[in-house]
Amino acid sequence: MSLRGGDPAEIGGYPLEARLGSGGMGTVFLARTSSGRPVAIKLIHQQFAGDDEFRIRFRQEVAAARRVSGAFTAAVVDAAPEAEQPWMATTYIEGQTLAQRIAAKGPLNGGELRRLAIGLAEALRDIHRAGVVHRDLKPSNVVLSPEGPRVIDFGISRAVDQQTLTMTGRVIGTPPFMSPEQLQAPRGVGPRSDVFSLGTLLVYAATGHGPFDADSPYMTAYQVVHEEPSLGAVPEALRAVVESCLDKEPEGRPSADDLLVLLRDLPSDLGGTDANGLGAGRTRDMITQHHFATPAALAQASPATAPAGSGTGSTGTPVGRRLRGRWRSVLAAAVAVAAIGGGVAVLEAGGFGGNGGGKGNSVAAPGVALPDGFGPWRRTVLGGQEDIPDELRCVARGDALFCGGGGVVGTRIRVSDGSRVWTAKSPGVPVQGMHMVGATDDTVLGYRFAAQDAPQDPRSEVVAIDADSGRELWSVPSGAQSKAVTGRTQDAVVVGSAVVTVDASNSRFEARDAHSGTVAWETPFPAGTQCAPVPVGPQLFAMCATDAEVDALEVRHSTLYPVDRASGTLGRPVSVDGPAVPMGVADGGLVLFQGHMEGPALDGYDGVVRVHPASRKVTYSRLAKTYPGTPGMVDGTLYMSTQTGLVTALDPATGREKWSRQTGVEGASGPVAGAGAVYFSSATGRVVALAPQDGKPLWTTDPQADGLTGEQGASPRVTVVGRAVVVAAAKNTLFAFDTQKPPKAG
Repeated sequence: MSLRGGDPAEIGGYPLEARLGSGGMGTVFLARTSSGRPVAIKLIHQQFAGDDEFRIRFRQEVAAARRVSGAFTAAVVDAAPEAEQPWMATTYIEGQTLAQRIAAKGPLNGGELRRLAIGLAEALRDIHRAGVVHRDLKPSNVVLSPEGPRVIDFGISRAVDQQTLTMTGRVIGTPPFMSPEQLQAPRGVGPRSDVFSLGTLLVYAATGHGPFDADSPYMTAYQVVHEEPSLGAVPEALRAVVESCLDKEPEGRPSADDLLVLLRDLPSDLGGTDANGLGAGRTRDMITQHHFATPAALAQASPATAPAGSGTGSTGTPVGRRLRGRWRSVLAAAVAVAAIGGGVAVLEAGGFGGNGGGKGNSVAAPGVALPDGFGPWRRTVLGGQEDIPDELRCVARGDALFCGGGGVVGTRIRVSDGSRVWTAKSPGVPVQGMHMVGATDDTVLGYRFAAQDAPQDPRSEVVAIDADSGRELWSVPSGAQSKAVTGRTQDAVVVGSAVVTVDASNSRFEARDAHSGTVAWETPFPAGTQCAPVPVGPQLFAMCATDAEVDALEVRHSTLYPVDRASGTLGRPVSVDGPAVPMGVADGGLVLFQGHMEGPALDGYDGVVRVHPASRKVTYSRLAKTYPGTPGMVDGTLYMSTQTGLVTALDPATGREKWSRQTGVEGASGPVAGAGAVYFSSATGRVVALAPQDGKPLWTTDPQADGLTGEQGASPRVTVVGRAVVVAAAKNTLFAFDTQKPPKAG
C-alpha cells in the first residue's frame, strides 16, 4: 500500500516506503534503517497523543515488546514513547497474517495446522517466561513468516509484575478470542488467559470460524463465558488439546509449557473429524474423567513419566509436573479413541515430530554395535554450584564417558549404565559456554572457576585430572578472550597428547604435556593482538585479532598463523575478512562461517571462508541469504539450526544449500554424526535424528529436562558411542539410549 498525502516522509530518521495498515489506534509503515534493513514503524494517531492513559498503555506496549523480543516475536529496533506523536519500530516480518491467510485460502490442513499450533505454543511459552501476558492473541496479530508464526502487537499486554490499568468503562480485546475472565474480571487476567485465546485461534485456523461465533459481539461474549465451544469441525486429534485450552476456569487449562508438550505429541497429519460420530461431548467426558482421576489411575493411564528435577516457569513445581502428566493422559486417551474410530493417521517414521521405537526407525549403520552391557539410563551430575542451571559436554574414550561444564570440572561415567566413577567439582560461578577442554587416553581436562569468597584464587583455571582415579594432576590459570576472537568459548584445546592454553594475562600460548603438565613451549602473541588456539585436523593455528577490535567486541578482521606443534613457532600469517567463526576441516582446509553484522550485533551468517594451509590461499563464497542460528560442521557439510527448529545443510566449497528441513526441536545445537544419522538437540534434551543425505527426519524424542531453548551458538550436546547416543541437557542432566530404540514420544 503506497503512502498517502499527508503521511510523513520519515519517522525518527527512518525513511518511509509504504503503508502496511491502519487501525483505530495508529498506522503502521514500512521503513528502512541506514543499512537498508526493513522495519515496521507503528505511529500512534495524533488524537491519542494527549491522552495520558493511552500514553501509559503505549509505554507498556514498548516495554513488553522489548521484554519478549526473540525468535517468535518482532524485535524492537527503536522507539520514542515520549515523542509528540509516539512511535515504535520493530523488525519487519514478511508474510500474511493468519486472518489474511484464512480469508484467501480457507482453513489450514493437518500439517500446516500442527506447525502453527506448535509455533504459537512456543511463542506463548517465551512470552510468559519473560513475565508478559499478551491479552490480545487473535488472527490479525499472528504473522505467518517463512520461519514460522510470529506474534505481534503487545498493545494491551502487561507484565505480570505490573499493575493493570483500570480502563474504566472499557473492556479491551476482541470478544471471539477473549477468555471468560478477561470479559468478567480483566484486572485478574494471567497467562492461562492467553492459552484460552490460543485455543480459540486454533479452532479458527482449523475451521475458518471461532468456537463461540454469534450474530453480535454481545452474544459472542455471552457464549465465551457461559456456553460450550462448537468444535465439531476440528480434527479429532487436535480437539482434545483445544478443549483443554477452552476450560472456563484458568486452573483447568494447561500452561504454555504443558501445551507445547501435548502438541508435539500429536501425529504429523492431524487427520479430520471423527467419522463414527465421536463429537466434542465425548472428548469433554474423557477430560473430566482424567481431571478427577486418582494419581494411581493416572499412572496406569500414562506410564511415561515427566522429567525429574525442578525447573523454572509454570511447570517448575511438582504440581506442574503432575499437571503435565495429567494432560498427557488426556491426550493419549483421546488419540487412542480417535485412532480406533479411524480418524487419526498413524505416526510414520520420518514424519514431522515422529517418534521412535518402530522397526522402520533404525538409523544405525550396518555393523555398529552397542557398548557391552548397555541399557538406557538417565543421570544428574551435581556440581559445586547446584543452584546454577547449566549443561555438561562429554567425550567418549572406550567404555568411559568424560564430561564437564558448569559446576563440574570433570566426571567419569560408565557408558553402559550411567554409573559415576568420580567427579571433580568447581566451586565458582561458571562462564556460559565453557564446558570442558577435552581428554586424552589418560587425562581429562576441564575448567575450574574460583569461588566468590576466594578472590585470591585464579578466576578460571585449566585443570588436569587422572582419567582412572579422578586425582588432580596439575592446574594453570587460563585466559578468557577466545569468544571475542573466534566466536567460540574455548580458551584451551587438546592436540594429540598435549594441551595448549592461553595464559591468564592473555598474552601468550602455553603448551604442556596433558598428563604431567610439563611445559613444552611458550609463544607470545604478535604485538598488539590477542589470540585463540584453533585445531585444524592434526594441525594447530593461532587465530588473532587486534587489541582494539577485541576490546570493542567487534572483530572484523582476523589473522591466522600456522603453529609448529613441536616448537610453538608461528608461521606466515593469512588474513581473513570477518567476523569469521572456525567450523572444521574440508578437503584439507580450514572452513569458517562469515558473520553478518547489523551494527554491533551478529545478525547471522552470509558467507563461507576456506583457508588452505599449504598454499595460504583464501577463498570466499557468498551465501544466498543471511542464515541466523547456531552453526556447526561435520563430515564435510556445514549446518545451521535456527531457534525455530529449521535445519539447513550447506556445501562448504560453494556455499550452496544442500537441503533444508523443519524439525520440532527449537534452539538446537549440533550437528553430531554417527550410527547413520546427524543429531541436533536442545537444552531440554529433545533430540532429532536426520538423514545426512537429504535431512529426512528419522525420529524425534520428547523433552527430558526443564530448560530454556533460546541460546544461540551452543556447542553440540550429543555424544555418539557405537549405536548409543548420550545427550546432555539443562541442569547437568545426562541420558543415553539406543539409536534403534529411541524414547517414544508420549
